[in-house]
Amino acid sequence: MKYVYLIQSILFLKQKYTGITTDVFKRLEEHNSGKSIHTSKYKPWKLVTYIAFTNEEKAMEFERYLKSGSGRAFAENHFRDDALKCSCELIKLGIKISEKCLKELKSNFS
Repeated sequence: MKYVYLIQSILFLKQKYTGITTDVFKRLEEHNSGKSIHTSKYKPWKLVTYIAFTNEEKAMEFERYLKSGSGRAFAENHFRDDALKCSCELIKLGIKISEKCLKELKSNFS
């Protein structure tokens, strides 16, 4: 399983980062411990959202899209600290959200 994730700096709110991983929470710990040169100066980070993919190629395509200009605009409009809105938008796009993921999203943003 591959996860595309979006994180946001807690201290520098305009700083956001999009990545791909097999373990979202381990990767967040790595960002917060300074192991990534791209994110170390803006730590600590909070998880905004993550999307699970069973197809690695689709995950990589989605990550690339989110890093593009239109993808950043999409993320800004749809992946805010509102887990239910985010989940509904993903469902509209045809991305399936499991009940487990919905519960985790709700707990991360409450």
